[in-house]
Amino acid sequence: MRVKVEDLIPEWARKFYGKRLRSLEELFGVEKPIIGMVHLMPLPGAPAYEGWSMDDIIENALRDANALIEGGVDGLIVENMWDLPYFVGRNVPPEEIAAHAVAAREVIKNVNVPVGITVIHNGGRVALGIAKAAGAKFIRVCVYTGALLWDTGELDHGNAAELMRLRKLLYAEDIKFFADVYKKHAVVFPGITPEIHAIWCDFYLADALIVTGRMTGLAPEVELVKRVKRVTPETPVLIGSGVTPENVKALFEYADGAIVGTYFKVKGLTQNPVDPKRVRKLMSVVKEIRRRLGARSY
Repeated sequence: MRVKVEDLIPEWARKFYGKRLRSLEELFGVEKPIIGMVHLMPLPGAPAYEGWSMDDIIENALRDANALIEGGVDGLIVENMWDLPYFVGRNVPPEEIAAHAVAAREVIKNVNVPVGITVIHNGGRVALGIAKAAGAKFIRVCVYTGALLWDTGELDHGNAAELMRLRKLLYAEDIKFFADVYKKHAVVFPGITPEIHAIWCDFYLADALIVTGRMTGLAPEVELVKRVKRVTPETPVLIGSGVTPENVKALFEYADGAIVGTYFKVKGLTQNPVDPKRVRKLMSVVKEIRRRLGARSY
């Protein structure tokens, strides 16, 4: 009797690796999902905060969330976009963390798609805590492995070991980790190529990888996305910035989905509210891409 290789894998390994996300469709229910950004207003303590109540912040977040959902997006991320200049990692102030969690919880209660959390810059532990409190399904981890220099001047390093252990400790293994491998607003430590970074994140069981352009609103080169997907073919790859109706088809030749913020805003300006017409325009292109993929599968 021939023994299959998979039959030789120990039970502990099956259980450990089996918790990993197998595809984005598993979480979002569709191929090539689009995840819309809910950029929170400046939170208490941020330089741009002007004393708004939490009701004001929540109302603004729900307005954008509803516009994104009505336009057809498949998921959301709630992010502290306007708390700039950003703190790094555990230095994010508690007042901003608390406000972020309260706002995220209200968004999650009012939508029917998976919601994730991002805390800039690299608030992995912070984001996991917010996700647990708010009921989010995933977090975006800016520096899961490797090392880089942020635009704010701090040297930063990966936190995979801490996050994996904390997730288990918090009984939060249903929360998935989406890890950046080419990060905007940062310069990667010399010698760490996108391929190396992708392989490292994949080895430490990131559920999905994210490739961005240099800054918010800028798309990555298609060749860069191709390079990352080539070395981690079994792991979902998301575009993390700069997706538009004009470039999504080319990017989706290699990417498995996208996170979209700037394009969805009025006049394409990140500071503006979400424009439902822009959401529908991009989603119509994405749905056509999905339709063609479905036709090819038969």
